Amino acid sequence: DMKLGTETIRERLSREKGPQYWRSLDELADTAEFREFLHREFPREASVWEDSFSRRSFLKVMGASLALAGLSACTKQPQEKIVPYVKQPEILVQGKPLSFATAFVMGGFATGVLATSHMGRPTRIEGNPDHPAGLGATDVFATASILTLYDPDRSQVVMHDRSISTWEKFYQQLQIELEVQKSLKGAGLRILTETITSPTLASQLRELLSQYPQAKWRQYEPVNNDNVLEGAKLAFGEPVQTQYRFEKADVILSLDADFIGQGPAHIRYARDFANRRRLKGERADMNRLYVAECMPTVTGSMADHRLRARPSDIESLARAAAATAGVSAITMPQLTDHDARWISEAVKDLRRHSGGSIIVPGIHQPPIVHALAHAMNHALGNVGRTVVYTDPVEANPVDQMESLKTLARDLDAGNVDVLLILGANPFYSAPADLKFAEKLAKAKTSVHLGLYEDETASVCRWHIPESHYLEAWSDARAFDGTATIMQPLIAPLYNSKSAHELLEEFLGRSSRKSHDVVQDHWKSKVPGNDFEKFWETSLNNGLVEGTALPVKQVALKPPKDGWKFTREGNRGLEIAFRPDPTIWDGRFSNNGWLQECPKPITKLTWDNAAFLSPSTAQRLGFATNDVVELSLQGQTLKMPVFIQPGHADEAVTLHLGYGRTHAGNVGTGVGVNPGLLRSSESMWVAGGVEIRKTGETYKLATTQDHHSMEGRPIVRAATVEEFEKEPAFAKEMAHVPTQEQSFYPRREYDGYAWGMTIDLNACTGCNACVVACQSENNIPVVGKEQVALGREMHWMRVDRYYKDEVDNPEIYNQPVACQHCENAPCEVVCPVQATSHDAEGLNVMTYNRCVGTRYCSNNCPYKVRRFNFLQYSDTETETLKMMYNPDVTVRNRGVMEKCTYCVQRISAARIESKKEDREIRDGEVVTACQAACPAQAIIFGDINDKQSKVTGMKEDPRNYGLLAELNTNPRTSYLAKLRNPNPELHD
Repeated sequence: DMKLGTETIRERLSREKGPQYWRSLDELADTAEFREFLHREFPREASVWEDSFSRRSFLKVMGASLALAGLSACTKQPQEKIVPYVKQPEILVQGKPLSFATAFVMGGFATGVLATSHMGRPTRIEGNPDHPAGLGATDVFATASILTLYDPDRSQVVMHDRSISTWEKFYQQLQIELEVQKSLKGAGLRILTETITSPTLASQLRELLSQYPQAKWRQYEPVNNDNVLEGAKLAFGEPVQTQYRFEKADVILSLDADFIGQGPAHIRYARDFANRRRLKGERADMNRLYVAECMPTVTGSMADHRLRARPSDIESLARAAAATAGVSAITMPQLTDHDARWISEAVKDLRRHSGGSIIVPGIHQPPIVHALAHAMNHALGNVGRTVVYTDPVEANPVDQMESLKTLARDLDAGNVDVLLILGANPFYSAPADLKFAEKLAKAKTSVHLGLYEDETASVCRWHIPESHYLEAWSDARAFDGTATIMQPLIAPLYNSKSAHELLEEFLGRSSRKSHDVVQDHWKSKVPGNDFEKFWETSLNNGLVEGTALPVKQVALKPPKDGWKFTREGNRGLEIAFRPDPTIWDGRFSNNGWLQECPKPITKLTWDNAAFLSPSTAQRLGFATNDVVELSLQGQTLKMPVFIQPGHADEAVTLHLGYGRTHAGNVGTGVGVNPGLLRSSESMWVAGGVEIRKTGETYKLATTQDHHSMEGRPIVRAATVEEFEKEPAFAKEMAHVPTQEQSFYPRREYDGYAWGMTIDLNACTGCNACVVACQSENNIPVVGKEQVALGREMHWMRVDRYYKDEVDNPEIYNQPVACQHCENAPCEVVCPVQATSHDAEGLNVMTYNRCVGTRYCSNNCPYKVRRFNFLQYSDTETETLKMMYNPDVTVRNRGVMEKCTYCVQRISAARIESKKEDREIRDGEVVTACQAACPAQAIIFGDINDKQSKVTGMKEDPRNYGLLAELNTNPRTSYLAKLRNPNPELHD
């Protein structure tokens, strides 16, 4: 009984004394399923173990297990051929990787990256420290883009009417169509793109429009800046782009803005925000974050005060905040006493820090909320300090929804003879009410350029395979306008073209390649004598100096007709549409790394769901895994329910990107498409949805209960006030045995002693470290069925804990990998010494020696060792072979594996230091997880070096070892989490 279960959970929490950290509602309810998963590491396969087993029976079964373990480890290794160069290129050194600066583009905006190449094969993506959008960090999308490059499902040939064709036939047909359009001045030509910031591509499109003056360029992207630009127009009378200086902000109010987890600048913002959460010794001078949102997000998990609010209620909260902040002509809306007090105290805090505060609106919120945020930032004196404005970064800033509607009307009217679609997938992503699939068929000739033969490609006359960004020359701008010239690292794996090359065909210049197109564009911007130096410098640095957009002065112009409400009345149960944290808008559906990456907060993999609050689910009688039917404006959709603590009541959140029908072998048929309920008038929020239980159930694969530590004190947290009273509070929470109390002898390390510290105050739980580790260490995906059995292979996981109440708990994130214990419990139980300690303190694995007993995993209190139950690694697909990092072994069935502190990187640094006859410098070894982390929460180094950064962090009073009371003496330690609540709201 759902009602009884929820009430029992609340009652149980109310009886507990002291802080209570928990992972899931199942754990709190102590369900039979949870107990089964907790006490049996492999539940279904472990059913043979019964308490009635005698000692003789136990030894018989274990004898068989040992014999089978030895056999399973004898997986046949794939044959490999070594072919030498006839003439080795001078730039290549055997075994030494090279890095090249380029940019990863998402939503039109660039993030600077360094692509690592092994013998001409790109194998890893890391951040470019010089690029303003990332400052050396990456996110899950950029890191996983290397898998997309080698995806065997990528489009490989020209398709005509869903049959394989040739470039020659396409060119012939294209020339015929263009000749007709020349006589019509392009009246029947339409181009549809996603958001474009590329200076070169924009220049080509404008040249095409000049050749065909009656042609039209339309834009549409499922997650766009429409509300941002329209909100700026409402506030200032012109479209401008907003940039925030979080490193200067003392108090921040987020109005449904996940600025740490989403957006063109979220990596940079995560760094700037985290820098204001760091402490110096026992001094706490932290910023304070208020977040009002519907579905818990990465940003919400970092909040000092989080307010649950339905999407449509954000406007009322913004109005109340604006009226309190001193914005004129605002009528105070009706709020509940709780919400009114929350807003009142938050704005008082903002006013106390005028000039050092920020109000951030979410891109999903209507223009009026953005305009109110601009007005508040002006009223609080933040403009020019923590908030600045520039011209739009987009090459052609337009209302993309209106642009798509105009194209739909042209198609309906039969006015489109030639439709060119560059990268977009409107068949799948356009609002359902536009019925774009039907309209696409009305174009006489349609040409689609894309990485995959997706839904749009399936209905276009021609489909052209697109080159991956690592295969082609291009350029793009970052959130602040900084341009990057993107260089390829590998020749196209298939006979593909870039958008530049396809546009050259439309311009009648078929012989020009993308390199020439991009270079010629920049030659027109730089004097001839200086161009070669400019070109080489820009390629080397990964950015074009001086291209950031200048700060623009704007004047606030309140709307002439006042600050009118855009959402009024009782909307009933609401739907909030949001991009998925790992699949985004569906473009990454075929990326197995991102499908299997546990999503922040929910830890869901391989699916999406209808997220409801515990109270709403209780009222409706729903439980997690129940299938429900959602009805909205005549459209229906079936989805499984996921009960999410911290979710707003009377609202349901649906993540986009799933339910693909033409996504490749990995992504096709995974999840449900919420876009079927989206309309052009309600892209992000829709009221009046009806929901009913179907009686069916659907098993969701979530990792939130995996690797449980059974209630032991894992996360340690306090308020700033508590920390200042007792700085060493984290150490006081557990008794750590002294050396005299230990049975283990003390080890002395004369040379290096590697260690790691993770600052929980900075960690946002974004999962960048998880995917970076997977890419660096050749970690395979296992699929939904195996994840449901608890067999995911990630060497690093990010545990998510809730604290105390069910409806609006505090949220904590904690990355956990192998702790490299000095007194490692895994080493003493391995019968073949496959896991052992090395001279520098690393707990290392000898894969060829492992016979798969799994004793080490059973004896590990941290549950960080992973076993290849099946042949998870793909050693057959030719393109995937090219992706593997050659510095790391590809493991096979029957082998145990785990975090190695990126020992291959330590070895590489050791070799370089020996060649130069010196010690390894502090910071010279950067692990994959550390390199990716946007918040710089992970520090690695030599703890024998008393001047090293990691040693300094281990001397921090918040430093503690995970389960150190077990006398494992872990080399990885943590800095306890602090929150900075407003004393007026702390109750």
